Amino acid sequence: MKGVRKPKAPLPRDRRISQLEIDKLLLAFGYIQGQPPRATTARVGAAFLFAIETAMRAGEICSLQWANIEGPVAHLPITKNGFPRSVPLSPGAIKILESLPRDTAMVFNLQPSQLDALFRKARARALIDDLHFHDTRHEAITRLARKLDVLDLARMVGIRDLRILMVYYNAQPDEIARRLG
Repeated sequence: MKGVRKPKAPLPRDRRISQLEIDKLLLAFGYIQGQPPRATTARVGAAFLFAIETAMRAGEICSLQWANIEGPVAHLPITKNGFPRSVPLSPGAIKILESLPRDTAMVFNLQPSQLDALFRKARARALIDDLHFHDTRHEAITRLARKLDVLDLARMVGIRDLRILMVYYNAQPDEIARRLG
C-alpha cells in the first residue's frame, strides 16, 4: 500500500446562474415575483430567489421562522457550522418575504427534501443542466461582493475562514475588467 496515493480533491464548482436560467426556472416553478405563491412548487421559486438575495443555504431557508425575522434582519439560531448568524436582508429579499402568507410559523413552509425534489423537477422542465440549489450561494456571494467589503460579506454569509470565501466568489474576468474601467 506504500505506492498507493489518495486521489486529488476535485476543483470547487464555479457555476454562476444566468438571468435567462433564473427566468426559465421561475416559469417552471410557476412563481410570479410580487404575488403570493399558490402552490408548493411556487414557494420553492420564492426560496430560490431568496437564496440568491441572501446567500442562505437551503436548510437555513427551510428552517427560517417568522419569529426570527426582525425588520431587515433574519436571525438563524442554528447554521451548518454550528454558530448562530444574523443575515441582513436586501430590499429584494424583503419584497419576497412580504409576498409570502403568514399562515404557518415557517416562512417558506418547505422541508429540505421537498425543496430538493421540486427544484430538480423544475430544473428538468426548464431544460437546465448541471445546476444545483447550492449554486445560488455562489451566485449570491459573487453579487454581494460588489456591494459589501470582504469582512461584512464573510459575516453575512457565515464564513469564518476568508479562504473559503474565495471558493464561493466567482466573478468572471470580464466583470472585473468592466469595474476597472
